[in-house]
Amino acid sequence: MTVVGPFGLSVRDQALEADVQAGLAAVEEGLLEATKSDVPFITESAQHLVRAGGKRFRPLLVMLAAHFGDPHSPGVVPSAVVVELTHLATLYHDDVMDEADVRRGVASANARWNNSVAVLTGDFLFARASHMLADLGPEAVRIQAEAFERLVTGQILETAGPDAGRDPIDHYLDVLAGKTGSLVAVACRLGAMMSGADESTVNILTQYGERLGTAFQLADDVLDIASDSHESGKTPGTDLREGVATLPVLHLRARAESAAGTDEDRALCELLAGDLTDDARHAEALALLRAHPALEQARRDTVRYAEEARATLAPLPSCLAKSALESLCDAVVHRAG
Repeated sequence: MTVVGPFGLSVRDQALEADVQAGLAAVEEGLLEATKSDVPFITESAQHLVRAGGKRFRPLLVMLAAHFGDPHSPGVVPSAVVVELTHLATLYHDDVMDEADVRRGVASANARWNNSVAVLTGDFLFARASHMLADLGPEAVRIQAEAFERLVTGQILETAGPDAGRDPIDHYLDVLAGKTGSLVAVACRLGAMMSGADESTVNILTQYGERLGTAFQLADDVLDIASDSHESGKTPGTDLREGVATLPVLHLRARAESAAGTDEDRALCELLAGDLTDDARHAEALALLRAHPALEQARRDTVRYAEEARATLAPLPSCLAKSALESLCDAVVHRAG
């Protein structure tokens, strides 16, 4: 048994491992090449997060999905580069919106330079991704454009909040499907499509990616509360401190507003609604939420989406790539505890 990719994904076949590792290495080279500019400062800012590393979760999915066709087809690696460039571009923009200081263990671009540089660098990466897409054909361009529309729509919906009368949890899950699920789905779709897999297989892997992407983000929500380490890539309780209502908080609020809500539920909601920049209040809120049933409820939701992703794969023939994709479902659940 060997290990590749994020979460220590286990691969039980040397040939599959070699293909995946070679593909990911080619993606790294492609990312560095795609982020070069004749202007040295643009190269520096564009490669800032590339060189900081990352899970390369989406390129890994491209590589595994490609094993349902010809994994060595010429469009596979470029499509993985496109998906990761798009993801990186969104991180530059997210850090500006969130006023983040750190990303992947290094200073965020907006902290190192300023917001304008971060936004424009994100735009530069989108432009480079679009340039590469043009070489992959009009269908790839359309797929990416639709996913990007969903991604931006998800971000706008998060900013706007739910409409009056809309269940905040349903709204939040729609936001995650757009912000995270859409691009993970594209990773699976392009990997399968570029490898020449049949249409049914492409559709199955696309659905798998959408559900896995949502489960992946829900696991991050749980980790932000439950982890004492930096597994999520952020200091635990970061979302709480920033006032971001992730799924555990939304479950708490729903419980507090229901007939089953207790005084303790409502008191914790009040604490979370207050100023959590104070370290003592933040520590108290984090400890109380860790012990609250809302966190376990969010874990169950994570498991549900991961199991839906696994079930989606059922019609595909048994193979090592399918087993690896199923293992990713286990790995996402494991991250959530």
